[in-house]
Amino acid sequence: MLEQNAAGAAKPDTTAAPAATSRVVLFDFDGVLMHGDAFGLFMRERYARSPWRGLLAFVCLPLLLVQRPFSRRMPVHTLVRIALLGMGSRRYRMAACDFAAFLARRPRQFCRDGLLALRRHQAAGDRVLVVTGCEQILVNGILRQLGLTGLEVLASQLRPGWLGMRPHWHNVGARKVLRLARHGLTAWQVAYSDSLQDVPMLKHASEAVLVNGTPTLCKKVEKVLGRAITRVEWF
Repeated sequence: MLEQNAAGAAKPDTTAAPAATSRVVLFDFDGVLMHGDAFGLFMRERYARSPWRGLLAFVCLPLLLVQRPFSRRMPVHTLVRIALLGMGSRRYRMAACDFAAFLARRPRQFCRDGLLALRRHQAAGDRVLVVTGCEQILVNGILRQLGLTGLEVLASQLRPGWLGMRPHWHNVGARKVLRLARHGLTAWQVAYSDSLQDVPMLKHASEAVLVNGTPTLCKKVEKVLGRAITRVEWF
């Protein structure tokens, strides 16, 4: 609202309330919004449904042992490729969405306090992103099953190959920061995580929040960040 001063010029009404400023808030998924590792559970289900995949993984054990000293990621990628062998994009999407619906119905699978915190941020008008190492289609399916909408989700991605779906982008550690930068974000106000791996993401947050962290883990994170963190216990 404008009012007239003595000279007849308009001046701003200083009694008006300032406009609210929305914050950018990041949530990890596994261990923060969900108890456990969603994609890991999905992979176990794939192996349980097809015993021949487990046999093939056993045959590939020498390869896995050779890969392990060079990279922790390579053996995992090999096991993922075996779990998804013969699955094209459409079949994978159907399987991931079915598993998302199954997980959403499991009692005590998800962190009640984490979901409430996320919804409170949304209600406050904050821009909320889920930044996770879980696979994109699977985590989107889970969030949809939980009734969570209006979220931006940055996750790991697969791509089709000759023998089935295969890892394309593993969204963990410093890669989360790279993915956020590509999304147009280089700083954020709040970041929730439960892992030392997420230090690169926590470092750029005005407030770093560690979920269910042990005293040892909290000290390690604070030492790396060089500042205090917020600690929460969520169930």
